[in-house]
Order: sequence, then structure tokens, then C-alpha cells
Amino acid sequence: MIDKLFWGLRAVLYAPFFGKMGMPSYMGKPIFVKGLKNIFIGKKVRIFPHLRMETQDGGSIVIHDDVVISQNVHLTSAGELEIGKSSLILANVFITNIDHNYTEIGKHVVNQKITVKNTTIGENCFIGMGAAIMAGTTLGKQCIVGANSVVRGSFPDYCVIVGAPAKIVKKYNPQTQVWEKTEA
Repeated sequence: MIDKLFWGLRAVLYAPFFGKMGMPSYMGKPIFVKGLKNIFIGKKVRIFPHLRMETQDGGSIVIHDDVVISQNVHLTSAGELEIGKSSLILANVFITNIDHNYTEIGKHVVNQKITVKNTTIGENCFIGMGAAIMAGTTLGKQCIVGANSVVRGSFPDYCVIVGAPAKIVKKYNPQTQVWEKTEA
């Protein structure tokens, strides 16, 4: 409990350096953040230790209200990266809107151009431990992403997504009010 009090104090002290920091929020330590002015954090956002969050080339990260980000999460953006309200991101997750090109033979991948495709996570989403949300992904409302899934593409509201590459295995049926298996 006392740790979270200090985490809250850290959020208050860091707030002037962010594009926006809603209160009450808290941030565990250590934390690595690059491009603070392009990061916008809503109210009641809980960030656990070892977050790496970085923007480059004018990119932005928007984290809406009531989001929980567990330990060892990496967020990186050179475009628009948005996390919807009340989403839960478990440990060891990677979320990006950047793809590294590799087509120039003999040239290190780090020195090649990047491709930016905006990434959006809808509200009330659950991102399982170890998942990777890749550039250009759009998750609708209340999508559930299974542990260690590699997600790329556009997914509708109310679906369960698992695997590498990730596929929809269940969808919510509003008529029956049941999560139904799909033919994945």
C-alpha cells in the first residue's frame, strides 16, 4: 500500500512533463519514458514497474481513463497509438505502430526506414500476458487477447483472439447473449 502512495506521488511530480496526466493515477518504478510531451494519460491509470513507453518522429501515445498496465510492458509509437478506457494489459506485452523494414540487403535493420501504421485498442479490452500487438492493429470494444498471441489486423467488437498469428476463436452473440466459438 505504501508503495502505491509513492507511485501516486511520482505521477504528480511527472505530470507537468507529460502532454497530459490525469489524476489520480500512479506509476511504479523504474520506468523509462521518451517523448513525454507526446504522451497523454487519462484519470485513474495504474502503471506498474518496468514500463518502457516511447514516442519518436512526432508519434503519440494516448491512454484513456481507468487503464491498468502491468509490469514489463513496452509501448512504442511513431504515429498514433491509442489504448481505450478500462482496458487491462498484462505483463510482458509489446504494443507498437512501427514495422522495421528489412529489404535492404547488407544494411542493418536498425538503419533502415520504418513503416508506421496506427494502432488502436478499444475500450474494455484485455491483453493477455506476453502478447504482441503489431503495427496497424485495431481491436474493437472488449476484445480478449490470449497469452503470447501475435496480433495484426482489424478485429471487431466482442471477440476472443488467440494464437500466432492471432485468429478469432469466439465472438459474442448479442441475440443469444452467449460467447460462441467460431470456425478458426
